[in-house]
Amino acid sequence: MANIAVVGGGPMGLATAYHLLKQGHQVTLFEADKTLGGMSASFVFDGIKIERYYHFICKSDDPLFALLAELGIENTLRWTQTRMGYYYQGALRNWGDPVALLKFPGLSLISKIRYGLLAFISTKRSDWTKLDNVDAVTWLKRWVGQSAYDILWRPLFELKFYHYTSNLSAAWIWSRLKRVGTSRKNLLQEELGYLQGGSDTFLDAIAARIESLGGAVHLNEAVQEVLLENGELRGVRTQAGNFEFDRVVSTIPMPYVSAMVPKLPPAILDKYDSVNNIAVVCVLVHLSEALTPYFWLNISDPDIDIPGFIEYSNLNPLDGHIVYAPFYIPGEHADYQKDDAFFVEKVRRYLFAVKPDLEESDILKIAAGRYRYAQPICEPEFLTRLPDINPGVEGLYIADTCFYYPQDRSISESVKLGRTLANMAGGQD
Repeated sequence: MANIAVVGGGPMGLATAYHLLKQGHQVTLFEADKTLGGMSASFVFDGIKIERYYHFICKSDDPLFALLAELGIENTLRWTQTRMGYYYQGALRNWGDPVALLKFPGLSLISKIRYGLLAFISTKRSDWTKLDNVDAVTWLKRWVGQSAYDILWRPLFELKFYHYTSNLSAAWIWSRLKRVGTSRKNLLQEELGYLQGGSDTFLDAIAARIESLGGAVHLNEAVQEVLLENGELRGVRTQAGNFEFDRVVSTIPMPYVSAMVPKLPPAILDKYDSVNNIAVVCVLVHLSEALTPYFWLNISDPDIDIPGFIEYSNLNPLDGHIVYAPFYIPGEHADYQKDDAFFVEKVRRYLFAVKPDLEESDILKIAAGRYRYAQPICEPEFLTRLPDINPGVEGLYIADTCFYYPQDRSISESVKLGRTLANMAGGQD
């Protein structure tokens, strides 16, 4: 039995700790925040308990389903027939099924056929290796043509990825198309899931199971340094002091790693530092009535600089209408340094643009939150840029959402990688 530290209390760290405890190890989890969950943590917003950042479940999320069953909470999973839309040419347009595609304005019939083929083939494709060294813009233009790319994809890419737009992995974008595309009840009907009680249902259950298995959870206690001596692991240092551990598993965002493990070789630290990330300022809105009939509304409008609205209450029925409006911005961009009021006022304008008959009194509350390292930028051949999960020190394992590649961020991918990390650190691989 080993004494193991897990750094980070998001779903990945929690899954890692849980599986290590099941293997019989002694586990201590350190979380810098006052709550568990990371980007899936919840808070009370205008009397409604809601995740800080939007989450949804797809029908391909098998690792999550397996863990829900282990925790005895699979009965909290709910499915909703959701709709997707586009705000284009000053109007709401249906999107996400063949009929909506055929009726969409501004695209030629050939473009529509090519787009439909892309969507269909993406759901059937399983081997992504040939897409690994292709950039997404080239790949999409090859499939749908320049005009359809300019209307449907370019605004979304440039508003989320800025100057990284031309250097995104086609494999990474394909995985996003497949995940949502395969989460359908039938050809015309998308179906997405959520947990009754939100992500906290999962977080509370796994935290309780960790405690019942003898694990220790330290909140508000960041790991300041992973202690190495002559290339050997000794433990960790927090504000409470130095603690000896046989093994350490880090699940925190990659940009924090080099400062936390400064005695790793410079070439490895450079790899951690070289991973680019996009920040997010997410404006959350409580409305007295629905904004649109859509869960996900893409936006292609030169006067609106967000890629879309996510109307979460159209997925998970709540005691109110909740809308997320994310501004994805490079952390070094001047706009990211601006205060929350700058983004809140923009969203107010955009709400009235999308729904002109909205009244000021319909906006019950509006506020902003931000996360510096919200989304890694996955370039072509992305994995070749990352260090190994074990960076050459016996007993040390380091991973974050970058290692989902080519998959996108989700709680399901978090718990899948958490199991892998536990098997590696616990000697089960």
